[in-house]
Amino acid sequence: MTRISAEWLNGPSKQVCAMLTDAGYQAWFVGGCVRNALIDAPVSDLDISTDARPEAVMKIAKSWGLRVVPTGIEHGTVTVVVEGTPFEITTFRRDVATDGRRAVVAFADTMEEDARRRDFTMNALYCDIDGEVADPLGGLPDLEARRVRFIDDADQRIKEDYLRILRFFRFHAWYGDVDGGIDADGLAACAENIDGLVGLSKERVTAELLKLLSAPDPAPAVASMGAAGVLGQILAGAAPQILAVLVHVEGQAGLAPYPIRRLVALGGVRDGLRLTNAQEKRIELLVSDASLPALAFERGAEIAIDRAAIEAASLGHEISAKALAQINFAANQIFPISAADLMPRLQGAALGKALQKAKADWIASNFQLTKADLIG
Repeated sequence: MTRISAEWLNGPSKQVCAMLTDAGYQAWFVGGCVRNALIDAPVSDLDISTDARPEAVMKIAKSWGLRVVPTGIEHGTVTVVVEGTPFEITTFRRDVATDGRRAVVAFADTMEEDARRRDFTMNALYCDIDGEVADPLGGLPDLEARRVRFIDDADQRIKEDYLRILRFFRFHAWYGDVDGGIDADGLAACAENIDGLVGLSKERVTAELLKLLSAPDPAPAVASMGAAGVLGQILAGAAPQILAVLVHVEGQAGLAPYPIRRLVALGGVRDGLRLTNAQEKRIELLVSDASLPALAFERGAEIAIDRAAIEAASLGHEISAKALAQINFAANQIFPISAADLMPRLQGAALGKALQKAKADWIASNFQLTKADLIG
């Protein structure tokens, strides 16, 4: 018997599970919280599966004086808040019909039915409030081996939701065994179904790709994406080989994983993505023609170091100590003149142009020109 010991099994978790079990229903933690507890990874969301129907869950929770939010009641999910901690409680479900993007579901009565509609065996693990793990589909050996494997037939699982292609590579980046390699059956099924990615929303594709690129080292997974044709389908023209070099450069420079930096390094056409305005602005700066000192002075050392890391990786070497010193020096400089220093001799557009030229000259001089030099 496998049992987990985790702090989140105490406190509010006991109350929400007792709420269901005292009424004669099952209460099983499922998915990421169980998987991550078993491998000592951080746990963020606490999801519970039950044989109770949503209306019953809501009625019981209200009788216990708990706050209930019908977050996805049409899909069998309600959120119960206990002492400020939200718990998503979902009735056991089975797929009735799928179209590659979404599923029509019906309520189920058993854990095994519920498990079979999930994507990977390592995500079909359950545990009760005592931490006892239930493994209806053999996910524990896969998790122990760090093997990301589709449940039953990989091709069928993918055709139910083509986003699972990207999830396959994302989970391999975060939880897979690099030395053991990627699951061959899963990889083949992904390659055979890449056309299905076209029908997915840009938002879903972008979210998955950025989660993948946030992994400590996504390079092996992205290389497999490239080999299967998946990367080219969502990021035409991308060069996956640079990512391994960039991850090394990041380690040398002490940089935390940052998906936008890695996305820029990959290159390619981003038409299939939907990024936020802030992300688009960041990319614009990272691909600009501004010198590293100018970028550091105008936007700060962090973004200039990101650009330096991308440039170094593209050339196959680390960021030089000289470049880092230049960036840090530039980021701490203060422009020695202001508009008031040029008035009233200059005004309006002429004043703005003069200030821009003075700043450009000052940066080009490695910040050596003095106020007197710039005012003339």
